Amino acid sequence: MRYYLPPIIAHIGLVLQTMLFRPDPLQSLRRLVGATLLVLMSACVYRLDVQQGNLLEEHDIDAVQVGMTRSQVRFLLGTPVVEDTFHQDRWDYIYYFRQGRKRVTDRSWLIVYFDGDRVREIRKDVTPEPS
Repeated sequence: MRYYLPPIIAHIGLVLQTMLFRPDPLQSLRRLVGATLLVLMSACVYRLDVQQGNLLEEHDIDAVQVGMTRSQVRFLLGTPVVEDTFHQDRWDYIYYFRQGRKRVTDRSWLIVYFDGDRVREIRKDVTPEPS
């Protein structure tokens, strides 16, 4: 069985076939330049600085002493990042900073242990001095 297409449909099909399978060189060049620019621009993405947690000053950390109350510690250091419901006697202050594309990160942490309402122990990370 043969199908007969009206002349206008056949003409549209011929035009589409010409456009899709035999594009003019200028159109091909435009597509190539556009695709190249798209690939190059995707490699130039800006990376944000990522800063999370509590940025604590050294004098504030040194001011926390064994025997202080929870409210005094919260006044000095602020709200802890991690306040675990299963370990209510421990507050974690964590700081993390990554600068843009650089792989170097700055991390620091401080853990305050309580006995009842009073500070029992203070632990912090110790960064070695460069020698």
